[in-house]
Amino acid sequence: MTRRRLRPDEVELWRKVADTTQRLHPDRPAHEAPHPKPKPTKKPQTRLPEFTVGQSAQPITGTHDLAPSLRDALNGAPVAMDRKTFGRMKKGKLAPEGRIDLHGMTLDRAHGALTRFILTQHAKGRRLVLVITGKGKDRDGDGPIPVRRGVLKHQVPQWLAMPPLSQAVLQISPAHISHGGDGAYYVYLRRHR
Repeated sequence: MTRRRLRPDEVELWRKVADTTQRLHPDRPAHEAPHPKPKPTKKPQTRLPEFTVGQSAQPITGTHDLAPSLRDALNGAPVAMDRKTFGRMKKGKLAPEGRIDLHGMTLDRAHGALTRFILTQHAKGRRLVLVITGKGKDRDGDGPIPVRRGVLKHQVPQWLAMPPLSQAVLQISPAHISHGGDGAYYVYLRRHR
């Protein structure tokens, strides 16, 4: 809706009506005839300096800080046991005193079986056990959520680091190729007290 200006006769009529009314605020001065709106003035156009997209962007210098692979994380973990024994274990020269094979198990079954096995071996006073998880198989479907290869392989070290198993486990390390390589873990247990 556009506002139009009042003609002089309409302004006169308005004043007559306004004079017959009682003022709401008598101490304020009476308004005069409405003033016309000021004409808009054109502002001078300012020119922006020439630029190109990304001219002040910093170049990407580093790569993304990704989590280390499981093998790198286990190899980079501090050694909590005797270094000489640890070296012999990594070279496959220590024979595991017990072993459990988790191939083909679901996560629920594998977690229960691993917990029973570790706590039983610890109670028997065994020190080095072998946990075989398998390397995992490639998934056929590429769904919206990526699935890691070898679910048990990635889950077992987390289970071993959480209670109640963390009280029995001293060191976790990938197994030597003679004992299963990437598909198995050495679990060195604490002394039974």
